[in-house]
Amino acid sequence: ITATAIPTIITAIATTMTDARALQRLLAWASPAFPVGAFAYSAGLETAIAEGRVRDAAATHDWLAGNLKAGAARNDAILAALACRCHADAVRLADLAGLCLALTPARQRHEELLVTGGAFLDAAKAWPDPVHDRLPRPCPYPVAFGAVAGAAGIAPGDTVLALLTAHAQAQISVAVRLVPIGQTDGLAILAAVEPDIAALAPALAEAGEDDLGSASYAADIAAMKHETLPTRIFRS
Repeated sequence: ITATAIPTIITAIATTMTDARALQRLLAWASPAFPVGAFAYSAGLETAIAEGRVRDAAATHDWLAGNLKAGAARNDAILAALACRCHADAVRLADLAGLCLALTPARQRHEELLVTGGAFLDAAKAWPDPVHDRLPRPCPYPVAFGAVAGAAGIAPGDTVLALLTAHAQAQISVAVRLVPIGQTDGLAILAAVEPDIAALAPALAEAGEDDLGSASYAADIAAMKHETLPTRIFRS
């Protein structure tokens, strides 16, 4: 190894280490074990199960796939990507937070985004970063997740991939407990939506505000009706 090659090697090693560290953080932040309290929310799925519209593994898959492609999950992913790209701009982050909440039609879903967003930021302070001072409080979860990921050097595409995978895991967990479907069926659904998430992530990572919008009216109505259920296990 020549003396002139040493700086290049050191740079390459540092880059690899930084990338690995960012991946470690992304895996931790998107994990079901990360303490955001997502297990307490169903985003309206509990209503659909109670009304008999989601009653087996096939219906669970269809519900989840529709939300990923044309529902609130799609909007959340776009907002997270936007926040990821503008993580250094406090004014822009505040605007995105307000837009996220304005696009949320159900009161309980509104609360879900704020509670999980606050919990995410509280937990993510274990990795100190100035981005925490730039984010508004309260801050909805997609904006918080995207901004913190961007500040850690995580690309928007990877941020979206992680966010949508975490959403899928959370929804499948609800179905496993309430439909109920077995763990094997739940894993089969997760495997089945992996190609959808992989295909959606690159486009949503580059999407802008004009691409926001939802056509999953059944899911939105289910989220609105959740608070009227006589018996509820989940908070949304």
